Amino acid sequence: MLEVPQRQVRASFDDATIVVYQAYPRAIADAATTAGTFVPPFKRERMTWIKPSFLWMMYRSGWATKPGQERVLAVRITRAGFERALVASCLSHFDRTVYDDATAWAARMRESEVRVQWDPERTPSGSPLPYRSLQVGLSGGAVDAYVDEWIVGIDDITERVHELRGLLRTDPDTLATALPPERPYPLIDNVASVVGATPATPTTGAVR
Repeated sequence: MLEVPQRQVRASFDDATIVVYQAYPRAIADAATTAGTFVPPFKRERMTWIKPSFLWMMYRSGWATKPGQERVLAVRITRAGFERALVASCLSHFDRTVYDDATAWAARMRESEVRVQWDPERTPSGSPLPYRSLQVGLSGGAVDAYVDEWIVGIDDITERVHELRGLLRTDPDTLATALPPERPYPLIDNVASVVGATPATPTTGAVR
């Protein structure tokens, strides 16, 4: 089995789009799926976190059972938007492998409307794995861009989540093959360095 890099983005994606996950109460989820993007009672003034990892979303929402997270949405957004968020981001915590010093990190924090953090990836049962998964927090103008420009479509996958949760209890082997397929997302060099991803094979090009 190939060793998974410590910090690697894994997601469902195609040539133009990537799927990220969010969990909300019914009112927000219903309005979003009807409109095809987020509308009130969703609040643009609050930071919104998007997660490319399905299993991390399951851990966070308790497989769509935690209060306020009863509905799980698969949000398809443009890869261009996702990468623009990452290249403009700041890590939530100081990391000396990414920033020259704490002062440089604090200055970046003040300027950026996007937060990223690497949390332990999870097994279907919620146990931590030895490698990490990316979470992306959007605020201010980044939320506006997400809602108005990047979103291609929103699917309510709650029913499917409940089916998979049933397999977790009754047939874990089948669950492993029924989960949404995810693969390493190819971060361009200048994006990978901003978010502190584990170095991979060099790629060409850059986000402008």
